[in-house]
Amino acid sequence: MSNQRKYFGDIVDIRAGFGFDLARLEGFLAQRVAGFEGPLTARQFDGGQSNPTYILDTPGRTYVLRRKPPGVTLGSAHAIDREFRVLSALFAQGFPVPEPLVYEEDEGIIGSPFYLMAHVAGRIFFDCTLPDLTPDERGELCNSVIDTLARLHDFVPDEIGLAGYGKPGNYFERQVSRWTRQYQASADRPIAAMDRLIEWLPARVPAPLPGGDRIVHGDFSFHNILIHPTEPRVVGVIDWELSTTGDPMGDLLYHTLEWYRPAGIDPRGTLRGLDLHALGFPTEDEHLARYFRQRGLTAPADYSFYRAYNLFRIAAIWQGIVAREKAGNAAASNARQLASLIEPIAEAAWAEARSIGA
Repeated sequence: MSNQRKYFGDIVDIRAGFGFDLARLEGFLAQRVAGFEGPLTARQFDGGQSNPTYILDTPGRTYVLRRKPPGVTLGSAHAIDREFRVLSALFAQGFPVPEPLVYEEDEGIIGSPFYLMAHVAGRIFFDCTLPDLTPDERGELCNSVIDTLARLHDFVPDEIGLAGYGKPGNYFERQVSRWTRQYQASADRPIAAMDRLIEWLPARVPAPLPGGDRIVHGDFSFHNILIHPTEPRVVGVIDWELSTTGDPMGDLLYHTLEWYRPAGIDPRGTLRGLDLHALGFPTEDEHLARYFRQRGLTAPADYSFYRAYNLFRIAAIWQGIVAREKAGNAAASNARQLASLIEPIAEAAWAEARSIGA
């Protein structure tokens, strides 16, 4: 599958079924947000598959609004309030996230709970080969990205106002159980590889990384990282809907999916099989080694469980997106295209599992 676009986050007219009363929202924000002055205009980000996201323009400032999708949603998904809480805690620490401005749970304003944050100017690369950057810039950016992730994982949740943000117990046991339930709740056909993984993963959960639970972003990939408009450095990390506390190995090996994901199973492409040093990228091992140096930790001997888990998790998430599309409340226009990719992703996950004995 070839990439057809370089950047993520196309802005489009608000899609049918996702509109709201703009005048009512403008009146609300005028009362709740310091310095807010209309008139207000709104458009929708086409990218993103979970919580609909809008760009709001006023004569003096630009904002971003994230909302829970209208209609029926799955279980604990679309946790807008949790996003706002973690953004608030991290912004207070000087971590690169957009400034959170207001959270509103009253569905009467726009039809579902939402929060408003400041707009951060930057690029979001859809194509993981990072087109338009030079090899030196790619290397600098990869260092900035992995250093940002290491910094996130150095925060102790209880020390920055996030006590109780995640559930106690083994992180991977909780996550495998969660995504198994959500996959089974949305599955519309049997996928043998998913059934095998649902049985295999709980029996192979590794011991947690030393240091206790840390903040886990849950979707730390290039498509959720704002890059400075002209420089190869991180200026913002967005889309915290899947964040929790737990073993940071889940985040780390999710991030390096770009390096080990087989070709043809994700529209964002892959770095697998490319001449990485010629392009300016570190190898996956080099990228991982920098993370462990930054955190002063010893790397595990094998990463196969984490790779299998993350591919399984993506398959479960995408199955939920397809289910929402069928229900009429998917947040992006290409949700239906993901249906054909779920089984290949599951097969790739099972191949990782088999590499350490299934």
